[in-house]
Amino acid sequence: MAPDTVSLRYFLVLAQELNFTRAAARIGIAQPALSARMRRLEAELGTALLVRNTRSVVLTTAGAALAESAPSALAALDRAWDTARSAAAGELGTLRIGYSLSTGAETAPALVDRLMRGNSGLEVGAVPMATPEISPAVADGRIDAGITRGEQPGRGVRRFPLRRQRIGVQLAQHHPLAEHPEIEIADAAAYPLRLPNRAANPVIHDQLSALFRDTRPHPRFHTPAVSFDLSQHDLRDGVTLAPAGEAAVTAQPAGLTWRPLRGAPSLTIHLVLPREQSPLHRRIRAVAKTLAHELHWLPD
Repeated sequence: MAPDTVSLRYFLVLAQELNFTRAAARIGIAQPALSARMRRLEAELGTALLVRNTRSVVLTTAGAALAESAPSALAALDRAWDTARSAAAGELGTLRIGYSLSTGAETAPALVDRLMRGNSGLEVGAVPMATPEISPAVADGRIDAGITRGEQPGRGVRRFPLRRQRIGVQLAQHHPLAEHPEIEIADAAAYPLRLPNRAANPVIHDQLSALFRDTRPHPRFHTPAVSFDLSQHDLRDGVTLAPAGEAAVTAQPAGLTWRPLRGAPSLTIHLVLPREQSPLHRRIRAVAKTLAHELHWLPD
């Protein structure tokens, strides 16, 4: 059996001091206890490590060899313990995150950056996914976490609110409604409204369209030919509006602006994790919770 590491560390102190009294004082134990430790260590190794007399302590050949090789071995063992502790704390491993395109402008990058900055042993990869696929992918382990908008359905997962945003509309800066700091829902409904494809995100499509359920006449909804057009060509005509969360402001193309809809409910972005969570999942949750608090993503 390998000797216990405590006795080995005590031996290294004694090898430096070559004096039981000074070594015991440096360690913080009684001298008889140190002597007993050294005798037990020699018995475990089956060889003498020290030559003792009333005035001095001398290392044997075996003792000198152990004093030379033990520090690197103990350092390697310390690194192994640190690695195990980091893994247990969720600070080590490979993390795969899937996010809906609408969260890619600000929310997902902020969380990924915080995870990577705070955990040097963590490798993080994030990819955009179709929103309805995120929760099933988390549940079956294809990804470790997801970021979605709305109460996306899914079994085997838990959803945690990550961010709440006001709902408004994107529109051309020269649109007549852009003059108002807030827009009435009925006023917005008088113009063509662009909604995301329902097949790609039925939850958000239904939530946004429900805002205009009671307006008369019924608004004209349409789905853009290009599902994710960074340039927002269809809004530049100065007629069409696009209901969107407040995060749209951070990725606003030139010539467009965003205005909140008066009285509209908030839109929630969720962090999706498996129901059975590992230390890595709990680490993601803790980092996300801290980030949301610092950036005021959630009401107090």
